[in-house]
Amino acid sequence: MPRPARRIPTPRAMIVAPQPEAVEAGAAVLAAGGNAMDATLAAAFTQGVVDPMMCGLGGLGVMTVHDPRTGTETVFDGLSPCPAAAHEAMWAHLFERECTDGYGFVLAGAPNEVGHAAVTVPSVLRAFADAHAALGRLPWRDLFGGAVACAAEGWMVRPHVHMMMTADERAYGRVNVAEKLTRTPDAARLYLRPDGTPRRPGERIVNPDLAATLETIARDGADAFYTGGIARRIAADMAEHGGLVTEADLAAVRARRVEPLRVPYRGRTLVLPPPPAGGIFVAEVLRILERFDLPAMGHNSPAMITALAEALKIAGIDKDRHVGDPDFVAIPLDRLLSDAYADACAARIRAGERASLARAGNEPKGTTTISCVDADGLVVSVTHTLGMPSGVIPPGLGFMLNGAMNWYDPRPGRPTSIAPGKRRFSSMSPLIVLEGTTPVATLGAPGGAWIGVALAQVLVNLLDFGMGIQEAVMAPRISATSETLDLSLRIPRATEAALTADGYRVKRVPTTFAFAGVHGIAMWDGALEGAADPQRDGYAAGVP
Repeated sequence: MPRPARRIPTPRAMIVAPQPEAVEAGAAVLAAGGNAMDATLAAAFTQGVVDPMMCGLGGLGVMTVHDPRTGTETVFDGLSPCPAAAHEAMWAHLFERECTDGYGFVLAGAPNEVGHAAVTVPSVLRAFADAHAALGRLPWRDLFGGAVACAAEGWMVRPHVHMMMTADERAYGRVNVAEKLTRTPDAARLYLRPDGTPRRPGERIVNPDLAATLETIARDGADAFYTGGIARRIAADMAEHGGLVTEADLAAVRARRVEPLRVPYRGRTLVLPPPPAGGIFVAEVLRILERFDLPAMGHNSPAMITALAEALKIAGIDKDRHVGDPDFVAIPLDRLLSDAYADACAARIRAGERASLARAGNEPKGTTTISCVDADGLVVSVTHTLGMPSGVIPPGLGFMLNGAMNWYDPRPGRPTSIAPGKRRFSSMSPLIVLEGTTPVATLGAPGGAWIGVALAQVLVNLLDFGMGIQEAVMAPRISATSETLDLSLRIPRATEAALTADGYRVKRVPTTFAFAGVHGIAMWDGALEGAADPQRDGYAAGVP
């Protein structure tokens, strides 16, 4: 019998995100005449309501955009800095050790990750406002309907949200989120049950304070957060509880528009956010892998995994040694991305050398992403986060502040030591793929240190193996962010045995899908195809 005819209208616009409520909000804005920027921001504001341990007004983020009107790409950098009162020796006497997984530092009393002193200056809203002023179509106030409705009417705790609230971080030296939620009365009231345990899947959370805060920002703009009444309330709460962020810090936040990295790969161009965002890691991995005929090796064969793992380790070592805030650190981008360096790295891999990555700067997985394409060809990809939740909800405001001071080395004299205004490296890397000057795909991912690991593999699946985007996202992945090579459950045991026989220390991850949650949209020949990682709860929605 012939295949049934397609009866779903061909979409002219599309949005994808890890939360169904966020996708719904963005799709509604597209249907109402908004463009990709409007829809992305509507989804992002909704994410801050329904994934409150991962992202929100109190966080940080980065956005990569292709503007079809000018044929240009821009990165909007909303990565948060240390407050002006911070200084590199402030916690040196509290240092105990690094976290066992390499992310963060264990301090006596944990002031760098719990409570008011752990908060960096929230910058993502300023970046969102700047991006909207540059490229939005609908009025700013029209972007908040979905978020306000979720906050005022309530939203249902999903398994992934529950996992974030109940995850055991003590084994790594960090404080559990459930403990952080006892830090402020508003956090406990919103997210804990009467017995002190986190809310369970299926329970509804209603947050009228956040609804009111969002309505204020919708009416008065981002200035309400940075110079208005919200700023005064944040600063007052900080001053009362030993926090570092002041009204002056908030007023000083400026969005940055920066040129993206442009990196060739297999005849295409990857458009990636520059440091201190994570595009350099993805770029370096693919520059090295371009020296190998991966399809001839076989997808996820021992030979391909060896080349991939070594490229991941080399890029991880270079990231740890060289990459930070370019305002404070000279980063040798030209050398790291040069043909000569990629050739040398590939030669080392072919010669059987093994890079030693004893410890990588892993990050928590509390991040989220959105990708959107509209009918006019505007492409927007954003990743935003709290880094890790601080547990602090300023009274009556309804949103949690980031705990990103954990990202800084408390020991003086190091590239990532604390300094006023310094932004820490982040793995976030929303990206766009160009053929010539035409966008053909956009990807982003939550997943901490695994973000670059996963994005690089999905790009290989797309551009080397010719997979469709959903297949590329769902294909089994590996990770190499330490001396141990992590394999997802669907890597064959025979492959594991071959890698072990070749001298690798291997650990199998007991989940069907693993290592970051990539979401994206392909647009070859103008046909939109979306992909949502099965690890999360979202989907891709097309709008006719």
